[in-house]
Amino acid sequence: MQVAELDLDTVEPPPHAGPHGARGAPAPGVLALRPGPGGAPVGPGEVFVLVRHRGRPVGTLTATVPDGADPAEVLAAAARDRLAPPPAGSPSPGASRHRAAQDPGSPGAARVSRGPEAPGRQARRAGPPRTSVVVATRERPGRLARALDSLLAQDHPDFEVVVVDNAPLTGATRELVERKYSERVRYVLEPVPGLAVAHNRGVAAADGPVLAFTDDDVVADPHWLTALTAPFAEDPRIGCVTGLILPARLTTPAQILLESHGGFAKGFVPRTYDPARPPADEPLFPFTAGRFGSGANMAFRARELRAAGGFDPATGTGTAARGGDDLYAFVRILADGHRLRYTPDALVWHHHRETERDLRNQAFGYGAGLTAYLTALVARRPGLLPALLARLPRGLVHARTMTAHRDGARGVPGEHGTAGHPWPRSLSRLERRGMLAGPLGYVRARRRVRGLPLPWEER
Repeated sequence: MQVAELDLDTVEPPPHAGPHGARGAPAPGVLALRPGPGGAPVGPGEVFVLVRHRGRPVGTLTATVPDGADPAEVLAAAARDRLAPPPAGSPSPGASRHRAAQDPGSPGAARVSRGPEAPGRQARRAGPPRTSVVVATRERPGRLARALDSLLAQDHPDFEVVVVDNAPLTGATRELVERKYSERVRYVLEPVPGLAVAHNRGVAAADGPVLAFTDDDVVADPHWLTALTAPFAEDPRIGCVTGLILPARLTTPAQILLESHGGFAKGFVPRTYDPARPPADEPLFPFTAGRFGSGANMAFRARELRAAGGFDPATGTGTAARGGDDLYAFVRILADGHRLRYTPDALVWHHHRETERDLRNQAFGYGAGLTAYLTALVARRPGLLPALLARLPRGLVHARTMTAHRDGARGVPGEHGTAGHPWPRSLSRLERRGMLAGPLGYVRARRRVRGLPLPWEER
């Protein structure tokens, strides 16, 4: 499946023009049609499309471009069919959020995750604060170079990039940074394995009042860092901001399966989570941390993150806990009384894992990371235990639902539709096994890092 970006001048069909315009003329209202990161020009076949309105992300869809058709015309027509504001008196957009547009096998068929109507030009806002971008990596210099190229092309006016080389086996990462990026990227070594430990090392090395984190397997949109950090200048109570994550490639069955069931995307509606006003539609708040965002696209106010103790070093990839470092940090920030904002304008493209074996490891890691981070919260903030126990019955139901076998007809749909891509029972079982293993994994990991000082408190 191809990945592309479609930028429209309007999400409504232009007046006095059919959906496709005159043959041979540019598709009306199309500002640009671009392939996804590193992709070839869009051609016939199935296409996953990020739809923008004058540069701003507003939705995604999948559509089939027939042989001989103009891709821009077909994709623009599909986008307007699904994203145009409904006529007065029709059901609200949310009522049909996961509705299939047409038979998925027909030309131009689309499935969409719909965002709000794109606004006009935004009012002038305060400039984003100085930011340190932390990228933890381990023995992936090729992917890291691709990520760094996109980070150094950001339109943010004042930022630095810090690469944390985590428990390296070779000097490949240091060599890459020193050879190609030495003037604009700082290299930091962290010998203790674990993503959270590496992130904490980055927190200690960074000098910005805002700390942004992303992974070495992403390509950041040029506006990513500005959009991710602007909320800190707008609202002094914001402690954390997360953004939109979309697939950079959908070339293998494993990648398509993951994205068909939601991937990492959290939708196109900006949202602020305020612990002083718990959301009525989130009965497990704040413990459904996966709703808030993901570690490949997050930023924190440095003072608040350090005050919360940073990331728990016994969580995350590279430890027996397998994950949960980002979820732990989100809940800690909320538990300390700070707001968390999700903004779809802050976009990174993520290279999903490619093989079935990768996906199996990921499914187990998701389950383990979920219960490991909850264990970490109880261990490090015992005062949260009563609130967690009060939500436990609903939480168990929620966990069972999220790990249930899902087929295209009866399952819980993801952001981009499940038709034709059922979630295997084997992966559901792995997620549940991971949940059972998570607490013990956390205990084992905590023993290994016992006595490890916070890097910013080392003397």
